[in-house]
Amino acid sequence: MVNLIPLPIRKNLGNWWHAKKERKRHTALLKKLSGTGVVCNVCNWEGRAFTDDTWHPGTICPVCRSQVRHRMLSAVFDGLSDLPCVDQTALLEGKEILHFAPERQLRNRVAKAASRYTTADYDRGDCDLKLDMSDMPSVHDDSFDIVIACDVLEHVPSDLAAMRELHRILRPGGTAILTVPQKDSPATTDEDSSVTDPAERERRFGQRDHVRMFGDDFLDRLAKTGFKPAIVSIESFPAEIAKRHVLHPPISNKNPLATNQRRIYFAKKLSA
Repeated sequence: MVNLIPLPIRKNLGNWWHAKKERKRHTALLKKLSGTGVVCNVCNWEGRAFTDDTWHPGTICPVCRSQVRHRMLSAVFDGLSDLPCVDQTALLEGKEILHFAPERQLRNRVAKAASRYTTADYDRGDCDLKLDMSDMPSVHDDSFDIVIACDVLEHVPSDLAAMRELHRILRPGGTAILTVPQKDSPATTDEDSSVTDPAERERRFGQRDHVRMFGDDFLDRLAKTGFKPAIVSIESFPAEIAKRHVLHPPISNKNPLATNQRRIYFAKKLSA
């Protein structure tokens, strides 16, 4: 039987119906989670609990989809704790900032604070610059005050080359704000450039497009490339702040590849 409705119209109807179902499902989810207990410090949604992700239950904001690392970094931006390694009052304001793989949960806030905000990615088409973080000849030395790269270095074939490039393009006194996935207590980073099969990468490094799983030696790797690094962790925040904004998974994942302890690394380029 010939379908009398043209294909473009059928596609549009299908998209409309799917979007309607998703809105209905999301409305029901928000109703189910209504109440008090947790607050997303990214979008200010408040409810009884967050939703689940692949690795951890109760860690994803149902409205803005923020994850633990987004809310932890937002808590630093909000100055919710005294962090001796970070000058929170002058962290972003008036700075020239380069943001790799910019997350929508952080993008607007960082852009609003910066005097110049530039986005970059290797693949995405919605960024200002197309950059290979490990080789950026188009970016001059000492170009930025702040570089932000959350969960990017695990995708880069040579993370040490990328760290050296980040150090080069930062001005003296500038800071790279970095997060990476890490197992709970590995001493050294697990990496093997010969592993190219996506399934094997997922088994070994936790995701099909990861090329390593970082260990506790991440600080040493940063120091080796010229940075003076410092860590912000769950212990950096008052317990009530950490609980309210869910800065730590409520339930730890026993999978050895799970990142149960999120850390933010503030890697400073020392003044000459």
